[in-house]
Order: sequence, then structure tokens, then C-alpha cells
Amino acid sequence: MSLLTDFYRTSQPSQYRVSEDRVTPVYKKLRMQTFITATLGYALYYVCRLSMGVMKQPLIDAGLLNATQLGVIGACLYWAYAVGKLINGFLSDNCNIKRFMATGLVVSSLVNFIMGILGATAVSAGMASSVIFICFAIMWGINGWAQSMGAPPAIISLSRWFPLKIRGTYYGIFSSSHNIGEGLSFVFVGQLVAVFGWKWGFFGAAAAGLVGIALILLFFHDTTDSKGLPPIEVLSGEMTQEEYDEKHRQLCADAKEAAAAKSANTKKMQRAVIKNPGVWILALASAFMYMSRYAINEWGTIFLQEAKGYDLAGAAAIIGVNPIFGVIGTVVSGWLSDKVFHGSRKYPAFVAGILEALSLALFLFGPDAAWVNILAMVLFGIAIGVLISFVGGLMAIDLVPREATGAALGIVGMASYAAAGLQNIITGILLDGHVIETVNAAGETVTVHDYTYVSIFWVGAAVIAFLLPVLNWKRKQQTI
Repeated sequence: MSLLTDFYRTSQPSQYRVSEDRVTPVYKKLRMQTFITATLGYALYYVCRLSMGVMKQPLIDAGLLNATQLGVIGACLYWAYAVGKLINGFLSDNCNIKRFMATGLVVSSLVNFIMGILGATAVSAGMASSVIFICFAIMWGINGWAQSMGAPPAIISLSRWFPLKIRGTYYGIFSSSHNIGEGLSFVFVGQLVAVFGWKWGFFGAAAAGLVGIALILLFFHDTTDSKGLPPIEVLSGEMTQEEYDEKHRQLCADAKEAAAAKSANTKKMQRAVIKNPGVWILALASAFMYMSRYAINEWGTIFLQEAKGYDLAGAAAIIGVNPIFGVIGTVVSGWLSDKVFHGSRKYPAFVAGILEALSLALFLFGPDAAWVNILAMVLFGIAIGVLISFVGGLMAIDLVPREATGAALGIVGMASYAAAGLQNIITGILLDGHVIETVNAAGETVTVHDYTYVSIFWVGAAVIAFLLPVLNWKRKQQTI
């Protein structure tokens, strides 16, 4: 256990020191490497998470699983993710974020590969649906835990490498990783499934994960001082080197005691964050937002196939528009809040919440025409991009001290993905409980799901999500 603890402990300051005349260029180079790797690495995490989303119709058509079973399997991932997000958010504040993030993607890639093997075996061996369901649920739950090791270290890297005054801008750009990953899932994995069969969706996701692991190991860095640079507090101009040294001399004279004092201080701040009502309000708002977000990610493709008559490739391509335009929302959101609203996230978040609800309603209740559904996904993607950046993270970070960033993200993440899992089960049950018979293009009578009640549920969650943050509009950053 001691070896494992040592392996994941935050890096010690390097004995080698970068010469003073090279500090700025080296810092900017390593900072950009860390930022780009956090963004791309977490995007590839998403490919390993959403691979199941484009396989639902083929799995149902093959008679292997029904909508309720698929909902439970999806919930296993999100509930394991929710618990893991809370625990790993707290752990990662004191961890080597490079090793922590790489470990999660190793496990997630391996799970996807194993599920591809399981799928091939199940078909050839004529395995019972109940056995497939249990195996997939267990493996997808393990994937959920592994997935929870991605976001905390990626976001903590922003605190460890970027000054507060530009953090919002870079957080907004980083949040595009969600959209990049979702787009890759629907377009890349969707095409693999359409051409080669659903099992290849898992193999494709595993291959994408391997690319992410290589990037993290090569270009993701733990702390500034572990690379021979001054601490981030000094690099950002928050204090001079002398002030920083004096602060740590006052904490204690011994390096081991200093680490213990720092850990105790972090735990004190984390306990205070748990008691912060503003963080819990944002956690609840993010929970409802994630219900509507993952309704589209998990069920949007099959909705277009069943309710509007699209084929798999066409449906996946339309849903893939959503994350592509989500990049615009995430990138613009941070810059807009930093430069135009002077660090305030509340007004753009409120407008984005309204836009999300309206675009979701257009998608679900609007006509079947491709341009209407594409427009709905464009607007939905932009809105969700802003909301992921603000409600799903940055607004909570703004409320707490830097040392407790992971704790705040853990609370918000726990609520968000617990709700995403609950949405999956409710959606599956509602769909299996409301089926209708219709005639397809070939003149055959087929049974499909009625999406009326599910659509009301999804839009209602979106409305609640943009109303809750209003309760925090006058709340200030927590001081401890």
C-alpha cells in the first residue's frame, strides 16, 4: 500500500532549477503541453465512455438487450462514475495528476476491449440475454469508476499551471474536450458500428484510449516546481518567491512537517466546501442539466431512428453535430465571462440554459426534416457547451479556495452523474412501458417506442437546470 501511495503522491520539487532567463519560455511551453494534453486526453476518455450510445438500436434489433436493460447498464457506468468522481476529486487534490489520469484511461480502454471480446463470444456461443446483461453491467460499472479518474486531474492541472485571471478562458477551451470526445464517439464509433457491426464500437474506443494514454505519459505534467520552475503562486504573480518561502517557513521548518501541514490545511478547506450550500445548489442544477445532456448522448441516436425514421449512420451524424458546435459554446464561454462579464458566469449561464431547453424541445417535438434536427443540435450543442463549462464546473470552482478545487468538482460531478444514471433507467422504463405498432418503409408492421413521456421528462429537467443557479447569484467566494 505504501508503494501505491508513493506512486500517486504529488511530485516533489525538482533538484534541478531552470535558469532565471529561461523560466518564462519553459513555463509557457510546459503549460501549453499540459493544457493541450488535458484537453485531448479527456476527449479520448469520452470516446471510451460513450461508445455504448451508438449501439443501442443494433443491440435491440439483435434481440440481445432491451431498452430497460440498456438503461440499467448505462446507469451502472454513471453511478460508479458519480461515487468515483466524489472520491477521486478529493484524492486528486494531493495526487500526481499525470499518473492518476493515465491509470484511469488504461482501465477504461481495457474494459472496452474486453466488452468487444465478450460481445463476439456472446453472439457465437448463443449466450442468454440475462448473462450478457450481467456481464455488460459489471464491466460498464468498472468503466464508470475508471472514467472518474479523468476530469479531476485534468481540471486541477489548470489550477496548478494557470493564474486565476486567465483560468476562465482556458477552462472554457478545455471544456471543449467534452464536445470533441462526444463528436468522435458519434462520428468515428458510429461509422465503425454502421460498417462493421456493434462489437467494433468497443474495439474502436479502446484504440482511441491507447492514443490518449500515450499523450498523457509524454506531455502531461504534474506541478511547475516538479519541472524545475518556481511554484505557480510565484509564476502567476500572486506572491514573490521570498513571500512564498516565508509562508512555508512559517508553516514549519521541516519538509515532512510542511507536507503534513499542507495536507491538513487542504482537508480543512475540503470540509468547509462540503458545508457550502452554494456548491450543492450548483450540484443539483448540474444534475438536471446532465439528465437532459445525456438523454441526447445516450438516446438521441435511437430516437431519430425510431421516432423520425433515420438510419443509424444518418442519426449518429446528426447527433454528432451537437458536440461539434459545443466547442463554440465552451471556448467562447470562458473568454466571454472573463473579458465581458469580468469573471461573472451567472448571466451567460442563464441565457444558455434557456437556449438548451428551447433547442431540446425543437429536436423532440419539431418536424422530421433534417435541417430542423441539425439546427436543434447546433443550438443544443452551443448551449450545453456553455453549461458544462459554467454550471458543471467553473461556477463551483469560483466559490471555493484553490486548494479545494477537486472537492468542489467531486461534489458537482457526483450529483451530475448520479442523475445521468437515474435518467438512463427512467428513460428505459418509460420507453419499454410505452410501445406502439407502426408500418415501416417496406410495409412491415414493427413495434417501436413512444417518446412522448420521455420527451416531457427530458425538457422538464432542462428547465429546472437553468432556474436553480439563480439562487446563487448573490453568493461570494468562500473564505477560510
